[in-house]
Amino acid sequence: MKEYKVLKPSLGWSNRMEKLEDFLNSYAKQGWILHSVNNYDAYVQVIMERTKNR
Repeated sequence: MKEYKVLKPSLGWSNRMEKLEDFLNSYAKQGWILHSVNNYDAYVQVIMERTKNR
């Protein structure tokens, strides 16, 4: 069974790509896999997934 987490990282306006990379790597260390990224005007929404009851 899978579990999902919907996140809205605070990236600011400078170094957004580096901050997003650090954000994703921090969740990858916890076993989360990137499912999708939605880019809105004011923010980015990230959906992560992992196997539940690991």
